[in-house]
Amino acid sequence: MFSKVKSCALMGIDGYAVDIETDVSNGLPVFDIVGLPDTAVKESKERVRTAIKNSGMEFPLKRITINMAPADTRKEGASYDLPIAIGILAATGAIVPELLENTVFLGEMSLEGALKPIKGILPMIIASKQLGFASAVVPYENVQEAAVVDGIDIYGISSLADVVAFLNGEMPISPFRCDVDDIFMRHRINYDVDFVDVKGQHKAKRALEIAAAGGHNVLLIGPPGAGKTMLARRLPTILPDLTFDEAMEITKLHSIAGLIDAKSGLVTNRPFRSPHHTVSNAALIGGGRIPKPGEVSLAHYGVLFLDELPEFRRDALEALRQPLEDERVTVSRVSATISYPAKFLLIASMNPCPCGFFPAISKCTCTPLQIKNYLGKVSGPLLDRIDLHVELQPVSYDDLDDSTPTEGSADIKKRVEAARVVQLERYKGSGIYFNSQLSGAHISRYCHLGIKERKLMNQAFERLSLSARAYNRILKVARTIADLDGSSNITEAHIAEAVQYRNLDRQFWG
Repeated sequence: MFSKVKSCALMGIDGYAVDIETDVSNGLPVFDIVGLPDTAVKESKERVRTAIKNSGMEFPLKRITINMAPADTRKEGASYDLPIAIGILAATGAIVPELLENTVFLGEMSLEGALKPIKGILPMIIASKQLGFASAVVPYENVQEAAVVDGIDIYGISSLADVVAFLNGEMPISPFRCDVDDIFMRHRINYDVDFVDVKGQHKAKRALEIAAAGGHNVLLIGPPGAGKTMLARRLPTILPDLTFDEAMEITKLHSIAGLIDAKSGLVTNRPFRSPHHTVSNAALIGGGRIPKPGEVSLAHYGVLFLDELPEFRRDALEALRQPLEDERVTVSRVSATISYPAKFLLIASMNPCPCGFFPAISKCTCTPLQIKNYLGKVSGPLLDRIDLHVELQPVSYDDLDDSTPTEGSADIKKRVEAARVVQLERYKGSGIYFNSQLSGAHISRYCHLGIKERKLMNQAFERLSLSARAYNRILKVARTIADLDGSSNITEAHIAEAVQYRNLDRQFWG
């Protein structure tokens, strides 16, 4: 007796179909799984056998062979438990095989037959829809996430016994429906932090507004207690709201990592990732035997905050160069080469020296060599890829004692959104969404300078010993400042403000 059940697997952020072919024949009782299964898949034999028995059904004492096609692709994880069990039951006549046509089965099983949630359900369902399947049976805890995909019926079921009853028509179940607009409204975070809480640091607030408006990377450098972390954590509050397409792409990545809230099923806010400085290269960039997304991809369309930048491993920091330039991460292994999107806004912070109080001579206890070695942990090529270098001074008592209301996130966000609208209109049809994405050819076209502006840029280039990359990034920042000012042309004032955010090139690394 033979049966075929459809399932799905992941390769990067994309899904592909897997056929679970089951043959049950007479002979000595043997249960074999072929088709490059990993350890978790091989162990499914015991889970499936016990789950079928504990669900009140008979497990056949015959020769059982399971083939997972395509047979030359490695199969990972416990998501094949349910399709394997359904395949065995269909091959023994407990389920009519015709009922399985055009349906995808996904789910891990416990020994008592309960269906447990799995990772990566969203990209699998998206792939199933694209492959033309009409319906999918998933664990009940995954149903909210799976139902975000329109055009395919999603059945969330909690046990193997209920799946069999549903397939045999003994338990009618309606496909789960969800209102995506309602999810966006109900699960959008009302941030409990706001720029109104920040005392002083007007230059830093201005720099973060520019960063949010143009998608520019930022380095905050200042003594302990100056507010670096406080400012960084408020950056998401002034970023534009997510679109549905952005939310779906983020959710796919978070689904693979198992970070989706079962109640919402969709990421509705821009991610803010803040890994500890002990993070490994693979955890930051992505990796593993079959590469999984790292922090740079989990921060896709959001913010990656690296606190105490010089304390991070040198190889991890240098690995940031590719995603900062290409907005993608490509990880190669023997078994696969996979690319993950990584369009994130980097905000990093650091002290000016090991003790943190340079250049306050009365407080700083560091030697010049210690300071040089500390700052040298951040390489010039990485610094070149950070658009805005912002120096923070200690907050004065007058600023702390000042009760005058300051500008809040809502007001700053309005200006950011207005500048983003200008950029979307300017770059319509070019695949560019904000100024930091401009290539060399686009800079020549959209960042035209007059005679006075060229003269000022020439002076800055010579005095700061800028690289060609730093030169281009100044022009991008100046373009964003002009957009915030509502100016179609880049003026001397815009150039001058953009240049002041590069003076760390000279002061610390020059």
